[in-house]
Amino acid sequence: MASDSNGKKTKSGIGFRYAWNGLRWTFLEERNFRIHTIAAIIALATGVIFRIDPAEWAAVLLSIGFVIVTEMINTVVELMMDHLSPEQSKAAGLIKDIAAGAVLIAAITAICVGMVVFVPEIISVL
Repeated sequence: MASDSNGKKTKSGIGFRYAWNGLRWTFLEERNFRIHTIAAIIALATGVIFRIDPAEWAAVLLSIGFVIVTEMINTVVELMMDHLSPEQSKAAGLIKDIAAGAVLIAAITAICVGMVVFVPEIISVL
């Protein structure tokens, strides 16, 4: 049996409640996560407005997921390193920098996908 963050035993299963708590906490506490969420909403709305095709939707949705997941993993890494090494540590700082770099790569990739999908649509309107 799994346990929640308070050590209470839970039934085996997916644990959507705990996953939702993690998403909620990340949204409320992490500014960059909120920024990425707003960017995702803008991308989704733009996709609806331009009526992008299914392949383009797949690329946009995968890009959004890639950025959101890497941002959450980065948050986990930061929290773990702060817990394991509360004092200043070169190694802990490097680990956190590498995790942040992963988010940067995901965001740049998403921007590139957005340009490939949306720039031709914008140009066609002009």
